[in-house]
Amino acid sequence: MSTHQDVLDLANDLKARGEAFALATVVRTVSVTAAKAGAKAVIASDGTIISGWIGGGCARGAVLKAARAALQDGQPRLVSIQPKDLLDEIGVKPGEAREGIEFARNNCPSQGTMDVFVEPVLPKPQLIVVGASPVAVALADVARRAGFFVSVAAPASDHGLYGEVDRLVDGYTLPGHETGQRFIVVATQGRGDHDGLRAALLTPSTYTAFVGSRKKAASLRADLAEDGIPPEQLENFKAPAGLDIGAITPDEIAVSILAEMIEFRRRGHRDPA
Repeated sequence: MSTHQDVLDLANDLKARGEAFALATVVRTVSVTAAKAGAKAVIASDGTIISGWIGGGCARGAVLKAARAALQDGQPRLVSIQPKDLLDEIGVKPGEAREGIEFARNNCPSQGTMDVFVEPVLPKPQLIVVGASPVAVALADVARRAGFFVSVAAPASDHGLYGEVDRLVDGYTLPGHETGQRFIVVATQGRGDHDGLRAALLTPSTYTAFVGSRKKAASLRADLAEDGIPPEQLENFKAPAGLDIGAITPDEIAVSILAEMIEFRRRGHRDPA
């Protein structure tokens, strides 16, 4: 059985590597339970426990189910596992949620109660900024402060235009597949538009956008079609990038793009009005 420190060390290691996992912590027990308050486990994205312990089969199924759901939608869960008579007493059924608590039934002979907090730990969303235009430089700055892992793909001679970023790539060879959401913004603005957009369209992403007019984007689509880029990929980017807030300056355009990325990222994570 792993110690608490082993579990936390593994959690820190997974977080540093950018791997998604859930951390389950027993926060309360009543009567006889195998695990006690403070017990922890690290749960992988496939729903398996890779370190730690939160009790036997009486609790494990409900906790693993909550962990899979938490990793899917990014929201933490508080799971209360109780015997049938206690669930009946408060008028809830297994699988029902009330006031932020998800209830599950304890079918074990011990008939104890266990409350477990399940917290998803997801990698930072990835942003790849293609180019070194003023908009690109401004976007890298504000996005990093908003919690994105920022990579810049631009000629090495332009790297000095940037402040602090997480990764610099020489040219338009974009980083390969990585865990988590990936956003790509092509902000070459006349310097390498064709090559930068081509690289972006050939790289899997959650969101791809081009900083430029619809007319410019249409012209590039036609050129890239002649290069053999499939039609479905040619439609897989938004132009112009960003929300329509009347932005004019590079900083304003960068804010409009960041706002659009955040809106895209948070879809489904907000409570309905």
